[in-house]
Amino acid sequence: MAAPRLQKPLLVAVDTNVLLDLADGNEAVWGAVETVRRRLKGVQIVVPPTVVQELAHLIEHGATDRERTLALLAAQQLLGKWKFVPINFIPAGHGITEQIADGLRADGLLPEEEINDSFIVAESALAGCTLLLSSDRHIREISAHRLNPLLAAAHVSPLLLASPSDIARKFGW
Repeated sequence: MAAPRLQKPLLVAVDTNVLLDLADGNEAVWGAVETVRRRLKGVQIVVPPTVVQELAHLIEHGATDRERTLALLAAQQLLGKWKFVPINFIPAGHGITEQIADGLRADGLLPEEEINDSFIVAESALAGCTLLLSSDRHIREISAHRLNPLLAAAHVSPLLLASPSDIARKFGW
């Protein structure tokens, strides 16, 4: 008898602004996270490498005391209380990430100056995430009709982009 196959968890990535909003107790963002956990069987919420780097930067160099405090709180809650999983890539994965991120900006899906946003989208797709939750307007406004062919050309799975408030509103939080 063959051993049962373990099912790969469904991955949902979160952007830095989502972590800061969670630390701030934003109800719509908490509603979105709870909705995702309740509705998607076996979901694992992951934090892309660029988000981890942005959070670390904000802890030290945030524009305000409040921003630094929220970043620190988010970092402290990430693994234990929230049960989010930071992810990383082997060096080859970083090169592919850079190629996809460059393509996002070169094709006008994101402005040239939105380097970190392009990395967050690329990392989420490369990790095999189904969904990226972000409140960032630049990310939310990326056209799926333009994004997913670019990802397919890089042999990466499609990625859905949504804001936490959209998820909370659509699913009645």
